[in-house]
Amino acid sequence: MRKPSLRRTCAALAAGTSLALALTACGGTTKNDVKNDDKSAASAGKADPNAATRKGLTVGFLPKQVNNPYFTTADKGGEKALAELGSTYKEVGPSSATDTAGQVSYVNTLTQQQVNGIAVSAQDPGALCTALKQAMSNGIKVVTYDSDTNPGCRNAFVSQASAEDLGRTEVQLLARQIGYKGEIAILSAAQTATNQNTWIGYMKDELKNPRYKNVRLVTIAYGNDDAQQSFQQTQGLLQEHPDLKGIISPTTVGIKAAAQYLSGSKYKGKVRLTGLGTPNDMRTYVRNGTVDAFELWDPAALGDLAARAAVALASGQITGKEGESFKAGATTYTLGKDGVITLGKPTVFDARNIDRFNF
Repeated sequence: MRKPSLRRTCAALAAGTSLALALTACGGTTKNDVKNDDKSAASAGKADPNAATRKGLTVGFLPKQVNNPYFTTADKGGEKALAELGSTYKEVGPSSATDTAGQVSYVNTLTQQQVNGIAVSAQDPGALCTALKQAMSNGIKVVTYDSDTNPGCRNAFVSQASAEDLGRTEVQLLARQIGYKGEIAILSAAQTATNQNTWIGYMKDELKNPRYKNVRLVTIAYGNDDAQQSFQQTQGLLQEHPDLKGIISPTTVGIKAAAQYLSGSKYKGKVRLTGLGTPNDMRTYVRNGTVDAFELWDPAALGDLAARAAVALASGQITGKEGESFKAGATTYTLGKDGVITLGKPTVFDARNIDRFNF
């Protein structure tokens, strides 16, 4: 859900295509695949929910941006799950949350290294497809988490919560705070971010409800999940729209930066802010009255589920088809349409409960 610097999509595709051709010459699946899975349910394309969980696998995590608190928390959840399952975790990724070409390069590297699974938070819905398809053709199981690619370019997507729930509830939270009246804006991450755009689509649809007849979305700004850019975008929004009553920022970097700006400005307590944030990032701003309420899921649980889904795929317990089920810890998850696995409902954080959470 969070952090990204911009290279051109065409460059990303070119990089993915050139290495894909090179990998074709290498061909084949990994040694482990050949040794252990020639006759497995996974090889046959059929799920066996009773198949033994494979050990000794390697799953590479590729977040939108490394050293990002949100993804650090999520990926540590994946690391812990893999350790419990007897497999190995590794993390690679760009230092900027909009470096699409960098993500392509890392997918290609993981493919060359013949990992068993890749868990990736996609910066762009289409730019990774060539590289991810090449990975899958080499027997690597691909799971997207936090932000999806095209369904045909991965085996399964671990969704933080229902995209519709997230989009609609953020509008509902802000509308209550501004009394269902006034101008609002959205501060998003990258303009190409799949998850952001999906949520924003549901926000716009929610605003069509007659209850919001006096609420007007005036603009969408993009901070590229960069703290300084998001801070500046918040300042710009308030300068360009002096009657603004509220801001929705569905990105943990964006909401924190917006809160920092509002907290030290004349707009504190006058312009409402909500969106997706972590309790540790937002605690100060809830306590000082800058923010009334915001929401999120537990990112560590998201990473945990992504890791367990990758292992379930590599073990042949699921293949990514709708209706298949697998057990992750004490919970059984069933895949929905297009191989979507939903973590659960978002949690709303406010002054009453925020101190109960530490992430």
